Amino acid sequence: MNELKINDIKDLVSIPDISLYLLILIIVLGTVIIGFVGYLIYRFFKNKKNPRKKYYEIIKNLDLNDTKNTAYQITLYARKLAKDEREIKISEELIALLEEYKYKKDVKKFENDILQKYELFMETIDV
Repeated sequence: MNELKINDIKDLVSIPDISLYLLILIIVLGTVIIGFVGYLIYRFFKNKKNPRKKYYEIIKNLDLNDTKNTAYQITLYARKLAKDEREIKISEELIALLEEYKYKKDVKKFENDILQKYELFMETIDV
C-alpha cells in the first residue's frame, strides 16, 4: 500500500505573480494623470487675462485726434484703472479737464495740459 501511485495529483507549479508590477504601474499612471490635470488647472487660472491689462491697452492705444470719443473712453477706463490714492487723484484731475470735450457737438483738439496729464496718468498706472 505504501507504493500506491496516484495519477490525479500533480506537482506544484509556480504561477507568475505580476501584481507588484501592476501596483507600480497604477501608481505611476495615477501620478501622471493627477499631474496633468493639475497642470491644466494651473494653466486655466494663470491665463485668465487681467482686466486691468486690457483696459490699459485700450487706453494706451486711443486715437488722440478724435477728441470727443477719446474723452469719453479715457473717462471710462481711467475710473476702472485707478486703484490707489495717487492714481485716483490724477485720474480725477484728468477727468475734470476732459469735461469740456464731452458734451459739445464740435470740440477742438486736446490742449497741452491735458496731454501732459494723460501721459502722467499712463506713467502712474501699475499693471
